[in-house]
Amino acid sequence: MDPHLRLSIEQCPTTNDEIAEISKRPYAAAVGALRYAADVTRPDIAYAVGQLARYLRNPGFTHWTACKHVYQYLHSTKENWLVLGGNGYGLIGYSDADGMSTEGRHAISGYVFKLFGSAISWSSKRQTLVVLSTTEAEYVALTHAAREAIWLRALLSQVFKLESLPVEIHCDNQSAIALSAENRFHARTKHIDIQYHFIRQCVADGKILVPYVPTDDQEADIFTKALPPIKVKRFTDRLGLRV
Repeated sequence: MDPHLRLSIEQCPTTNDEIAEISKRPYAAAVGALRYAADVTRPDIAYAVGQLARYLRNPGFTHWTACKHVYQYLHSTKENWLVLGGNGYGLIGYSDADGMSTEGRHAISGYVFKLFGSAISWSSKRQTLVVLSTTEAEYVALTHAAREAIWLRALLSQVFKLESLPVEIHCDNQSAIALSAENRFHARTKHIDIQYHFIRQCVADGKILVPYVPTDDQEADIFTKALPPIKVKRFTDRLGLRV
């Protein structure tokens, strides 16, 4: 997506003529086809598809143009395949969130898990609650990632008969990392629903480790916002999408 473009409900048609004109475009079918690709082999378009899917009921021409932009991107990168295996070791994850540029202050949670250097599981999803700070958004995103990590950890231990080692979920927010390590009541988190403190229990049990990673190396960033082409290329390479 264009990093300078902000899709919003104000761009939806309001008159009968506008609605009739946009109804001639197969917006829902186009986004549905993109959804399949984003879920299976193209993690690089997951954020864009999630944003487009929010306007299925009443899309505008701005949304339709953004949808065609994703198809143009796929056409220009059609030789990119999701290659399994690489130079990495074991199962590692990345978790990120962005709440400053979203409509309604609902942050976007994103995570990706890589096995031996290639992406095997990813998500870009709008959080249901309204957060009060970036730290809260990152903390909630860590909980979403932790649930996936626990499932992947159990699955891989059964398939490969390996010892269940702690899963690293890299985060670029020092405050969220500190909150995940404090398994006690804190005034800054007393208003957060108890279900989002699941990450604390996982860390305390030794199932999850949350190391810090610089923002420039945060591979889940591509799942939370539209990035400039240079960053898109760098992160897609790291996810295992290459010719």
